[in-house]
Order: sequence, then structure tokens, then C-alpha cells
Amino acid sequence: MKTEIVRLEAGDDALVMRVADDVFDEPVRPDRLAAYLREPGHFMVVALADGVTVGQCAAVIHRHPDKMTELYIDELGVSPAFQRQGIARKMLDAMFAIGRENGCEEAWVGTEPDNRAARALYESRKEPHGPAEDFVMYVYDL
Repeated sequence: MKTEIVRLEAGDDALVMRVADDVFDEPVRPDRLAAYLREPGHFMVVALADGVTVGQCAAVIHRHPDKMTELYIDELGVSPAFQRQGIARKMLDAMFAIGRENGCEEAWVGTEPDNRAARALYESRKEPHGPAEDFVMYVYDL
């Protein structure tokens, strides 16, 4: 089945209402998706197969007063039925292009240490500055 990589813009909410299993961590809420797509510096690309979203990649631009502008790849997911077909790589390439279009000089992404598929994808790219970095994350309820 042929997939198409599409950059979502504000108002494209309907494209993400038919979603294959395990593309997002939770069900997509239309109000949250609309707010995300309206927010400057927030980007999403999806992979569509026969009108069904089978993959998604979301990213945010981080601007700093003392460092280069960077693109943070916040989410990348492909339905298990569509994995190992190059969809994640195509979405990542599309997101890197969006980052370059928006003045980003660097992109970064993180994953769990035991997520072998994600690590293989990220390590297969020619652009990394070096090996994966150690990273500790703390999450706070607000």
C-alpha cells in the first residue's frame, strides 16, 4: 500500500481523525490537535494510507538566547502494521526539511534505551554529531 507524507497545517484536523492502531500514545482529541496546529513553531507531519493516518511526527522549535535554534522531534510513531517500510525515515526527513526552512541549525530526538527500532533508525542517519548521549528526564505535574 502506498503511503503519502503530508505536512499538517491549521485546519487540517480532519486528516487525523481516522488513525491506525498505536500511531499516537493516546486517542487524538480534536481540540488539542487544533490548538497544536495553530501554535507557531509547532509542526506535524503524518503518513496517510488510503486516508488513514498510519504514522505521525511532531516537533517544536526551541529558540535560545545563547545557543543555536534547534528542532526538537517530540513524537514519532508508526502503526505496527506499517513499520519497517521506511515511513518513519520519510517523516523524519520531512521534519528535518521543515526545521531547515525555519532557521534551525540542529535537530534532536530522544528515545528509551531499550527502544531498539528507534535507536536503529536514529543511528542509521549520517548527520548525528556522535553517539547517543546519556539523558535523565524529570516530569512534574503542574
